[in-house]
Amino acid sequence: MECPKLIVGLGNPGPAYERTRHNAGFWFVDELAHIYKASFRTDSKFGGDVCQISVDGCSLWLLKPMGFMNRSGSPTARLAGFYKIERPQILVVHDDLDLPPGVVRLKRGGGHGGHNGLRDLIAQLGGNDFSRLRLGIGHPGAASEVVDFVLRKPPLSEQQLVDQAIANGLREFPRIVRGEFDKVMQALHTRPV
Repeated sequence: MECPKLIVGLGNPGPAYERTRHNAGFWFVDELAHIYKASFRTDSKFGGDVCQISVDGCSLWLLKPMGFMNRSGSPTARLAGFYKIERPQILVVHDDLDLPPGVVRLKRGGGHGGHNGLRDLIAQLGGNDFSRLRLGIGHPGAASEVVDFVLRKPPLSEQQLVDQAIANGLREFPRIVRGEFDKVMQALHTRPV
């Protein structure tokens, strides 16, 4: 498996959304930048906040698209196009309603599962063969409550579980960069919650 060259964290810009469940992808790439001593800067050319990190000699771009969740695709496509990064070299980190808080899963390809950020990425990138790191946030139980749920701050008990999932993903990140996807999947998918 090819190592990723672009890590895209999904979320919504602005202080009103900062701690909401939908911003779990932003939280992950913020932690990556912190660990690897990089700082995000706004790049209007790409429509997002970007920085570069080096992991085991691999240079990676981190991107937080700043056009709201359902417009995540254009900034990603612009940066990927400019730096000639292919879809299989992109890892998208996002919140996932289908997984309980505390669970993190690595996945190659797939559909959007109703996630508006993924839906736009697939449309703008022209395919779905990018990888995803899925951070579980749980489900409110009824489809009609989903929008309100993802745009709310989780209670402390849930936040701690999401933070643990992020920590587990970060622990495996060097192996993701080395392209050891099968080992990472085994480690993450067999971890008890």
